[in-house]
Amino acid sequence: MMIAGANELASNKQLVDAMNVFPVPDGDTGTNMSLTVMAAAREAEKNGSLQVADIAKAASGGALRGARGNSGVITSQIFRGFAKALEGMEEAGVQELAAAAEQAVKTAYKAVMKPKEGTILTVARGCAEAAVRLAEETDEIEVFLKGIIEDGHKVLAQTPEMLPVLKQAGVVDAGGRGLLYILEGALKQLGGDLPVTLQDGQSAAAVPETNFASLASVENESITFGYCTEFFINVDHPDEAVTTGLKAYLGTIGDSIVCVADDDIIKIHVHTDHPGLAIEKALTIGSLSGLKIDNMREQHTNKINFSAEAPKAEAPKAEQPKKDVGFVSISAGEGLTKIFKNLGVDEVIEGGQTMNPSTEDILNAVDKINAEHIFILPNNKNIILAAEQAAKLSEEKKLHVIPSRSVPEGISAMFCYEHDADPDEMEAAMKDAIQQVDTATVTFAVRDTSIGDKQIKEGNILGMLNDEIEVVAEDVMEGTKELLRNAITEESEVVSIYYGADTAEEDAKELSAFIEEEFPDCEVEVQDGGQPLYYYIISIE
Repeated sequence: MMIAGANELASNKQLVDAMNVFPVPDGDTGTNMSLTVMAAAREAEKNGSLQVADIAKAASGGALRGARGNSGVITSQIFRGFAKALEGMEEAGVQELAAAAEQAVKTAYKAVMKPKEGTILTVARGCAEAAVRLAEETDEIEVFLKGIIEDGHKVLAQTPEMLPVLKQAGVVDAGGRGLLYILEGALKQLGGDLPVTLQDGQSAAAVPETNFASLASVENESITFGYCTEFFINVDHPDEAVTTGLKAYLGTIGDSIVCVADDDIIKIHVHTDHPGLAIEKALTIGSLSGLKIDNMREQHTNKINFSAEAPKAEAPKAEQPKKDVGFVSISAGEGLTKIFKNLGVDEVIEGGQTMNPSTEDILNAVDKINAEHIFILPNNKNIILAAEQAAKLSEEKKLHVIPSRSVPEGISAMFCYEHDADPDEMEAAMKDAIQQVDTATVTFAVRDTSIGDKQIKEGNILGMLNDEIEVVAEDVMEGTKELLRNAITEESEVVSIYYGADTAEEDAKELSAFIEEEFPDCEVEVQDGGQPLYYYIISIE
């Protein structure tokens, strides 16, 4: 049922993407949820147990570490709460599933700082309420699940009345619809005789090729130890002392250590020149599964061919000296990456509007930085929850999440970096700095819709100010100029233009000249951002 639900969502993810309220090319709710649920399904498929608690726990762990974007993080918390309620159970009937649904909703609501109704949370709560009622009316799982889905659709249909922006766009909540696709897939599988396999063609045996793949994506020049070694230790309720001792041991034979303990597994990732030593130590704790060893120097994304002659080891490079603070930023575009690097960012994760990095991606970047305090700049409102989840999972390093909603906010935050500053004071300064920035962006509409009093046609140029559509135009330059007339005020002092991959430098300079003429008191900067999809990202301070 878990795999069938993942497949159903994967088959319809583009439909869910299309339900995003704004018609800009970042409608990725379906994609994020699908990636998250696929990660859960892979873990469930690989688990091989017939006990409901084992399957739920495996799925929860996969979803937690594979979560992408707000919708993915919330979905992972639904899985987590569901698994918690089923702990210790070999099987579950409608009463147990109803209780698990209630716990899932409580966990998901708790994960969101300011829960908003009319979203996936509302649909999940409606499903849970239906589950509790139906559990008193029937013992048949199929009837039970069908009733939940029917009530879920009724709640989903009401979401436009709860969120006016949904009503204006003529859509229901995308995350809620994605959740119902998962349930619908599970319902379709009930009573089937044939085994279900994941639609991407990956069986349990093939999972290690992609599971936690982001942890192996390191640059060759930064490799100190040659073998990326990953596996699960299967152990019931691992003691904290066991985990701490294992981390300490792995630190003596390698680096880039990730040791994530859950109720019945410990996830290990380590870069080492002696994978056998890590495996032997782990076997003293429990049985192993999901073993994967990559030779990063030879080809760090391919499995080692143990029958081939071993390559000659390269001399390891010295470990970077430990520093007080480090920085991780998310952005898309070669130019923006260079800008963040020049400002002192250690690791830039490629991502943003069309591909939100997962919690695991962020933890992987954190793992590469030898610092006690690490600041995370999401630079996108849809990545903030994943960053916050990474902060909760990080054990050895203190993560400071600066809730930057755009690249200009992230750049403004980095200007607060002082080498000897107290990390907590710098965090406060950065959070204050991002409030002083307005972000104007120019992109194009991917579908016909209406937002408020604005009628939008596919291909129209959209000018947005702090994520609100301000201008609808036919021409990029004229639309951008109109947007800036609305965005720049008497208090504005500095305007920074970051032009995208599809924008000529001459056009950016023309725009700069326009600002200098129209707003002579403003200082104007022009830089090549290289970002996809957005003709301009403009910072106004």
